[in-house]
Amino acid sequence: MSDARDAVLPAGATWLRRVAAGEGPIYRRLFEALRGAIADGELSAGEQLPPQRTVAGLLGVDFTTVTRAYALAREQGLVEGTAGRGTFVRLRAGEEEAGLVDLSMNLPPPPQGLSLGALLRETTADVLARTDPATLMAYHAGAGSLAQRGAGAAWMAPGLGAADPERVVVCAGAQAALSAILAVETAPGDAVVVEALTYPGLLAALAARGVRAIACPMDGEGIVPEALAEQLAASGARLVVVTPTWQNPTTATMGEDRRAAVVEVCARAGARIVEDDAYGRLPDPAPTALTSLAPDRVWHVATLAKALTPGLRIAYVAAPNAAAAQRLAAAGHALCQMPAPLMAAVATAWIREGTAEAVLSGVRAEALARRALAAEILPHAKGPAGCLHVWLEQAAGNAPEGLSLARADLFSASRDAGRPGARLSLGAPGKRSVLAEALRRLV
Repeated sequence: MSDARDAVLPAGATWLRRVAAGEGPIYRRLFEALRGAIADGELSAGEQLPPQRTVAGLLGVDFTTVTRAYALAREQGLVEGTAGRGTFVRLRAGEEEAGLVDLSMNLPPPPQGLSLGALLRETTADVLARTDPATLMAYHAGAGSLAQRGAGAAWMAPGLGAADPERVVVCAGAQAALSAILAVETAPGDAVVVEALTYPGLLAALAARGVRAIACPMDGEGIVPEALAEQLAASGARLVVVTPTWQNPTTATMGEDRRAAVVEVCARAGARIVEDDAYGRLPDPAPTALTSLAPDRVWHVATLAKALTPGLRIAYVAAPNAAAAQRLAAAGHALCQMPAPLMAAVATAWIREGTAEAVLSGVRAEALARRALAAEILPHAKGPAGCLHVWLEQAAGNAPEGLSLARADLFSASRDAGRPGARLSLGAPGKRSVLAEALRRLV
């Protein structure tokens, strides 16, 4: 083997100098060098490794030696490889090696057969090649360009049907979108009806706005229409926030009749609906969106965070009408200026070129496998096939050391709405074997 310590190494290959300091078989020394470089931060998550033949040439070893080392790194969850794209450092490998597994953060799993890092690099390079960087780095006011709003309409179409781009607003993530909608629809002191257990970010946005959260009882399909009618009449609330598909945290999903009943109750009370459809694109086919039943009454929020990746920080809102879209754009600008133009451009390109659908397909495939794994280890956990999280109805006590999960009280909209339970997120661990071991430890 050649000594790489004094060699001039290309960018991304300097970690090979570590190989000479190891002991044992060369493939094992190469693997340990790679693992050490990742643990020390010399190699970052998403970074591409040199091709195997390049490494073999730099070290003066057989190609099969490098192949064996890279294969071991994949087995250990340190890297991921895709034919035709290369090998990349996997996300969160360091924490998982240390036995720290986060089941509290609801992330989509890595898409099967694709590298998000490689796709981001390619698309970003394409965007920069055809767009003046000064334009991308400037302030952008308004609801988004026509191309961006058109992409948002296309992304939402499976659940909504055709949506006029003039109704669509591009926002800096779902949290920013929800806060902006509250700014348009409520005043401090108002009441908003929410699910008894609901998204903590919504509760934070309501508190920041000075708006009271009215907790509405739920059943296996989510918010109960009869109870909703009573809450609206008693509180005088004119806004209802629901997650109709794979509700967070309970995974409850409204059937077609329940969706129609909720819309009818709100129509009779003169209330508008905020449809937080974070998971609506993940089931295949997509369920009917509430806004397709009453487009002039519903704010439909569709984030890319759960279906593709939260790092894009892009959400699309279908407003009740074009005038409402303009009010929302103004409120969003006051809250956070704008979505990052580069990320909005990447999202638009992915949707228009079919990359978003490819990533979504990969996320669905991995989510299905992980949900099946959870069903095997935790058969009493609730959640439909492919869901990114499961709900443990009566979970109590402390989680094992090194595991974090989300308790029911985090989601409780009122002091008496909570009950023992916990949400377990299945997508955050970098590889399935880590998730399986974490779930077994939890059992």
